[in-house]
Amino acid sequence: MIYMTGERVQAYQVRSAFFDTRWRGLDPAQVHDYLCRVADEMDRLHRELTTARTESERVRQALRQWQSRHNGCRRRGHDG
Repeated sequence: MIYMTGERVQAYQVRSAFFDTRWRGLDPAQVHDYLCRVADEMDRLHRELTTARTESERVRQALRQWQSRHNGCRRRGHDG
């Protein structure tokens, strides 16, 4: 398996990972199954992160719009 340092590991890389076999090594099927579970979890977390970032940006934009519309309200209320 080639691992590039400094780069983020992607789910497809986990799924396609391979390891040299050694005498008395790990069960390759179990390793593969586990790596697939890890990759599935990475995909799920990536989707959740994308959703959270989209929602965060939507909230940020809504707040900016609200602030723009109500910017004068505070000043008028303090003046009189």
